[in-house]
Amino acid sequence: MIHEVFMPALSSTMTEGKIVSWEKSPGDKVEKGETVVVVESDKADMDVESFYEGYLAIITVSAGDSAPVGAPIALIAETEAEIEAAKQQAAQSTPATDTATPQQVTASTPEPVQTTLAAVADTPSRRNGRIIASPRARKLAKELRVDLNTLRGSGPHGRIVAEDVQAAAGKGSTPPAPATTTPAPLPTAAVMPTPTPAPMPTPPAAVPLGEVVPLNTLQNAVVRNMMVSLQVPTFRVGYTITTDELDKLYKKIKPKGVTMTGLLAKAVAVTLQKHPLVNASYTERGIQYHSSINVAVAVAMADGGLITPVLRHAEQLDIYSLSRTWKDLVDRARTKQLQPEEYNSGTFTLSNLGMFGVDRFDAILPPGQGSILAIGASRPTVVATPDGMMGVKRQMQVNITCDHRIIYGTDAAAFLQDLAKLIETDPQSLTL
Repeated sequence: MIHEVFMPALSSTMTEGKIVSWEKSPGDKVEKGETVVVVESDKADMDVESFYEGYLAIITVSAGDSAPVGAPIALIAETEAEIEAAKQQAAQSTPATDTATPQQVTASTPEPVQTTLAAVADTPSRRNGRIIASPRARKLAKELRVDLNTLRGSGPHGRIVAEDVQAAAGKGSTPPAPATTTPAPLPTAAVMPTPTPAPMPTPPAAVPLGEVVPLNTLQNAVVRNMMVSLQVPTFRVGYTITTDELDKLYKKIKPKGVTMTGLLAKAVAVTLQKHPLVNASYTERGIQYHSSINVAVAVAMADGGLITPVLRHAEQLDIYSLSRTWKDLVDRARTKQLQPEEYNSGTFTLSNLGMFGVDRFDAILPPGQGSILAIGASRPTVVATPDGMMGVKRQMQVNITCDHRIIYGTDAAAFLQDLAKLIETDPQSLTL
């Protein structure tokens, strides 16, 4: 029997997938539960496993190419003798049959049967005797002829990453750091500004000036989300927050691995507990009050696009655990290894451009959320003191964008007022 492999839907919003790499070549034996292909969904690369065993007869969508969800991407033959028949079937297929909805037929006919594929989360439960490695690590291992069975992963949850393979092959500049090392401060793409702002990114030398470059999968996902956002009536409220006390706390606990992003996310989560409406979202049935506070933080990707890793249950995490979790999320976001629930489950979003010296800006509301907070740079500012004198304090401008169908101006203002009070007078409580 010949099984037709279809592009799987790896998330509820996915309409098209891109083949990152094939882990098997035509003619290779495929075991049940073995990774066959790595697919790029909207914002992550996902290992996809087969529920069947047989032989990969032919690949119809090559690595680097895209296909709609449900479109055939390969054929698997149950026996070696059927490989040639599968190739002939692929050659005879027409566009009409290629895009048809896959249906399972009886075993007595030569028609293809859909091979169900499942995206499997990269968690310790995946072990079951199998190697946990990133798609890039697997590809490098093949190129450099490194046996993954001999490696110990330094990535999250013991995952073998590309650096482990390079080190084993003697091509890495330095050995990978153990997974238990103290988390370092977050890269400047998502942290609060420091006295010396990070430089603006410069375009790569190979930019094809004068040409049209197609959007990648992640950029297309951002386009779709922004078009949905245009349908939502929004309003914005700004506020000035003095950060002197928060800055003092940050300097004190930064050596323990705490990031400014962690402090801000924690401050927002604590404040949202008092303002559940600002953490809610609109539905056709009414206001959806969420049972947890999941703070998403916007992170720019090096190859274009934007992703929002989510600090789930941020109100329940202590500041040290929250910062460790954030570093892990960012590391995996930059290698496109996040699972869908790690970037699409946010109930409130932070967007920070302060590291570029931006004073203030308006953020666009993400689909399915009620609010997003834009954070500007923290700058020394001359202010009037309570005794009528002049003084210098560090202040930052924040600007919240809200869905006006459920949140009104007084709701947003009250939230910002409480957030400012926490940051200005009692940031120490964030460490409790």
